[in-house]
Amino acid sequence: MPNSDLLPSLLYKINENQLALEAGILELSNWVEQRGSSEVAENVRSALAAIDRNEEFIKKMTLAVLMTPE
Repeated sequence: MPNSDLLPSLLYKINENQLALEAGILELSNWVEQRGSSEVAENVRSALAAIDRNEEFIKKMTLAVLMTPE
């Protein structure tokens, strides 16, 4: 398998890891909020919003194009 064939799979796995980290951090922000630090939790959610904004481009556009046979 040529190295160029590995790129879409690698990017897909990196994106999966990113989404898993987002979910874990979101759980932590919920835990922090339940303990009275709603400002900290909101700051965390604001930072995580970048992952949501970029997910469509990464997953639906870039990976779809890279994984489509020529």
